[in-house]
Amino acid sequence: MIPKELSELMNEDKQASSASPSNPPRSDNDKIEELHTLTNRLANELERSRIAQYTELLNRPWKLIGLNLLSGAARGVGIAIGFTFFAATIIYVLQVLGALNLPIVGDYIADIVRIVQRQLELNTY
Repeated sequence: MIPKELSELMNEDKQASSASPSNPPRSDNDKIEELHTLTNRLANELERSRIAQYTELLNRPWKLIGLNLLSGAARGVGIAIGFTFFAATIIYVLQVLGALNLPIVGDYIADIVRIVQRQLELNTY
């Protein structure tokens, strides 16, 4: 991708013959200085994007595999902890609703408890 300023600088040479009073033609030194500034800015952007570290990582597949395994394990632990908190919250809300002894919700929860107890009694392992 070519930055806008760089493409303008390249097109300026093509349009040098049609210079207007608002855009006076620049000297070669000015063009070189602007090209130098744009090149430095592009180099800084590449350094900030850590492209060198990324290409180095691609050249070391075992390190890439290790990092991916570590990040996958961390993601799995995070999902497990998050699901545990979510399930605990749902169970707590159901317990509170069961304690309120609401007619529809209480009967539904009682049915679930009876089904679970029957399954536990049938499977004696």
